[in-house]
Amino acid sequence: MRLEPDETKAIITRLKRANGHLASVIRMLEEGSECEDALTQLAAVNKAISRGGYALVATGLERCLAEGGRDSVDAKKMEKLFLSLA
Repeated sequence: MRLEPDETKAIITRLKRANGHLASVIRMLEEGSECEDALTQLAAVNKAISRGGYALVATGLERCLAEGGRDSVDAKKMEKLFLSLA
């Protein structure tokens, strides 16, 4: 399934922000910053990416339910997608 641009705009924004934070973490490491500071920022990047993934799966699930009802949702496929983010 393909999502419409308006359905993914917030997700894309979140992931772009995470991308910027990741670049900052890399820069911190290159500049010799404290490990604790870099790890704190890296944990935030990880959380932002995970939330983006969950939002993407949730948006797809909402779309499936809206278009075809519960019968159109492949429960095993959705479970696999959620678990791939774990």
